[in-house]
Amino acid sequence: MLQLFIAEVLIGSVGVFAHEGGQDPITTVFFRCVFGSVFLLACGVARGQLRGVFEDRALLRAAVLSGVLLVLNWVALFAGMARSSIGVSTLVYHFFPFAMIVIAAMFFGERAHAGDLAWTALAFVGVAFAADPLKLFAGAGPEYALGIALTFVAAVLCGASLLLSRRISRERPFLVVLVQCLTGVAMLGPFADVAAVAHAGTHWLWLTGLGLVHSGICYVLFYSAYPRLPVTTIAVMAFIYPVVTLLLDYVLYGRTLAPVQLAGIALIVLGTLGVNLKWRWPQPSSARA
Repeated sequence: MLQLFIAEVLIGSVGVFAHEGGQDPITTVFFRCVFGSVFLLACGVARGQLRGVFEDRALLRAAVLSGVLLVLNWVALFAGMARSSIGVSTLVYHFFPFAMIVIAAMFFGERAHAGDLAWTALAFVGVAFAADPLKLFAGAGPEYALGIALTFVAAVLCGASLLLSRRISRERPFLVVLVQCLTGVAMLGPFADVAAVAHAGTHWLWLTGLGLVHSGICYVLFYSAYPRLPVTTIAVMAFIYPVVTLLLDYVLYGRTLAPVQLAGIALIVLGTLGVNLKWRWPQPSSARA
């Protein structure tokens, strides 16, 4: 639980690191993947986890595909944060667990319980509230709307990537994460604005932190903790991430939430707990009969 708590607190600062790094989303994600790959390669060599890396070609192909989705998700998320806010984007982004349910049902033939779909619909309403629809109608501008849309796309891409990773990483999750980061380096290398960071400055601390902390330490802690904890604990502790993000957004940038957004948080929490804890909607007495 302590490992998971530390990981959730650390991952909650990812938006701050991306913002303070001061680079465009593609360059930010590129260096996140570079420094993340260095950390994971060092850990893999030290732990002897890289043996037989090229033997399972099917796993490598699937890991590369999930890596493409994951990297595009990061780019869309950071672009969305830049156009809206770190806190709002994080709330909208937390639709990704429900995106997994829908994608699994549509493309992988996994049956979704009617109760899960109902909780997903409730959480989707919460995401809409969290985006502050009143602000959209009050003339926030197309940039804000585009930021929300990009964040929602990021949530769908994240759900697809995690779903694919779940199907291939049961035996070697560490290898999957490493391949995903290396995929990001290869994908974004030609498009990253390396010249913009080719000078001394504090931006290197933030970009290095994104790789070492958020793509390295966090993933190691997550994958170490998940097998040792029940789903209920994981589901509840997942809310540490958005809480930390909202607190940082308020303390560092002075951003507060509107009442409609607080209502959205409540609906997202209910939907997430309903799905993970297998709550079932009460049926009318006639239906039970």
